Amino acid sequence: MLRRTHMIAVLALASVVVTGCSSEPSTVEPVQLSGSEDFLRVVEDARRFVRQGDLASAGKAYDEAREIDPNNPGLWVEIARLRFLGGENLTAIEAADHALELQPNYGPALLLRAQMVRDANGMEEALPWFEAGNSADPGNQEMLGEYAATLGDLGFNRDMLDAVRDLAEFSPDNEQALYLQAVLAARGNNPAVAARLLERSRYLQNDVPAAKMLDAIINMQQGSYDTAANTLESLADEQPANMRVKELLAKAWWLGGRDDLIAEGFGETAKRPDASSYLVMLVGRAIERSGNREAAIPYIERANALGNGSSYVLTSEGGLPAPTSRLRGHVSAGNLSEARAVAASVVREFPQSGDAYSLAGDVALASGQPLAAIEAYQVSAKVRRSWPLTRKLTAAMLEAGESGTAKALLSRYIQGDPQNLDALMVLARLSAQEEDWLRVAVLLDTAIAHGAGSDPTALALRAQAARELGDEGDASQAEAMTADLVAEPFL
Repeated sequence: MLRRTHMIAVLALASVVVTGCSSEPSTVEPVQLSGSEDFLRVVEDARRFVRQGDLASAGKAYDEAREIDPNNPGLWVEIARLRFLGGENLTAIEAADHALELQPNYGPALLLRAQMVRDANGMEEALPWFEAGNSADPGNQEMLGEYAATLGDLGFNRDMLDAVRDLAEFSPDNEQALYLQAVLAARGNNPAVAARLLERSRYLQNDVPAAKMLDAIINMQQGSYDTAANTLESLADEQPANMRVKELLAKAWWLGGRDDLIAEGFGETAKRPDASSYLVMLVGRAIERSGNREAAIPYIERANALGNGSSYVLTSEGGLPAPTSRLRGHVSAGNLSEARAVAASVVREFPQSGDAYSLAGDVALASGQPLAAIEAYQVSAKVRRSWPLTRKLTAAMLEAGESGTAKALLSRYIQGDPQNLDALMVLARLSAQEEDWLRVAVLLDTAIAHGAGSDPTALALRAQAARELGDEGDASQAEAMTADLVAEPFL
């Protein structure tokens, strides 16, 4: 049953801050190793080289340590992290697996593998790994913190709270525990408590990006939209490719009535092929609210088109790494043969890098070779199955006529990221094409609960699904919500 409310309010975006608290395999604390004096000395040398950014020397030092103690699981965890940091993603996975072969219940290796599974297969599939790690190494604060953050990203707030309490029990002043409690307080619409907990965590004082996002959300909850916008503007400058930061900034401007800033700041961004449908729709509605309905129509129509998943155009803009931008520049200029040659050389030079295969898939997709794109993207997905990669892989599958496989991929992705509006909307529209109306209804109810209640196309499709299922009550509710959009602000 539809709930007649606009749930794209600030709290619908509060969940984005939890992921920023989770660590990548290369950024966690050093493993507590045991071994001979010579072994520990060489390992410390390797760690010093890593801190200095001299990965080649670090690799040589770890090789020396491996000659001294080749069966030390902690050493293999550190080797895995070094390989991950150096872009050797596939061999990093092999090193982590080897650590577990040496000691199946080794906590640091289970934590590392949980993080890798979370990146490659989604958050839900990582939970058993975190749980195994908690059993093998009870009281490991890093493990508990990562587990709690992952539960939060999945929207399992009650389980997240239990995990945070376990963490606080072992370490009452643990900064991550305080931060995660602040996230839960914000989700519970208690900004005053959230602000106090965030202050105690010292994450803001240490310039943690996720904490800045949470601080902005708390200010938005308290009606301090300008303060929130100032914070988000600074964060957007630091992370120019972070689309969720841009969405929050546009949201703060919207709530503050700054339609001019939305149009000026994001009008061009909304034209880019990689813009989210949410941001594009928000730009359109801001222009519409300012009185220029005709100028708003292209943005609103574009937001609707972005949700169908049938195409994905690559862009060379938006703070991309130099090799990626250069390669996509070849694609934009129509130099596809040169782009393919560059992509092939990148894969040859970095055969263990997930990013290299992602670039190769981009070129194949742009060249009208969807099967080659699928093959390359699937290798990249072994390392990190992000939403942009999943979106491109979905487009390649649809272009190759593999709609069933595309739907299965989206379903699996949503299991690991259940609050991703774009993924929910793409799968809902694909399901509608196949007249799977029950699935459409379930997907859209989830999407509306997490923010799509202000998207008229989502509501129209929900009304259609309700009528196809013979539920006039839900159809009337969806139509009433659509009518409300005309008279009420776009939340």
